[in-house]
Amino acid sequence: MESQKPVLILFGHPALRRSRVNRVLIDAVRGLAAVTINDLYEQYPELDIDVPGEQRLLSEHEIVILQHPFYWYSTPAIFKEWQDLVLEHGWAYGHEGRALHGKILLNAITAGGREESYREAGSNTYTVRQLLAPIEQTARLCGMDYLPPFIVHGTHGLNAVEINRHADDYRRTVEALRDGLIDVDAARGWPRLNHDLEAVIGG
Repeated sequence: MESQKPVLILFGHPALRRSRVNRVLIDAVRGLAAVTINDLYEQYPELDIDVPGEQRLLSEHEIVILQHPFYWYSTPAIFKEWQDLVLEHGWAYGHEGRALHGKILLNAITAGGREESYREAGSNTYTVRQLLAPIEQTARLCGMDYLPPFIVHGTHGLNAVEINRHADDYRRTVEALRDGLIDVDAARGWPRLNHDLEAVIGG
């Protein structure tokens, strides 16, 4: 097996105590070897982002996962603040900004709406992947490889068994990314990375 690729999970949930799904997902990956969890709201309750510290973390990891609830078709506010401050010109992008080149970025999100609502004929008109276009383009600008998001849909209607099944899938996905077992080419065009894990996780 190839050496493990260090994974950084940038986690952000402004109301974690009330979370039914994100809390279970993040607990499922705690303690995994070569996986660092950076809880942004816990670290920065006043949004006072430590830019050098965050840049150091990014430099030390090859895979970056933005884990969050899907708030108003985007991320919670702290991710925008983090992005505005940490992804500096000359460091993350620009002629000399190559610090993130070659790294992998993806979102891991929970959404109250069912998957069928995120399509042209659905109530949300666009797919989640389309709504995440600003993050995908940010990855491109920074020379990163953006993968389809890991999405848990219909969170309001999930029971405990279903939530735990999604948590197991998330853990498998993070482990496979870390161990270089994801077939990136097979998954690249999919609406979500967990569309069919058996098809993209090699062994």
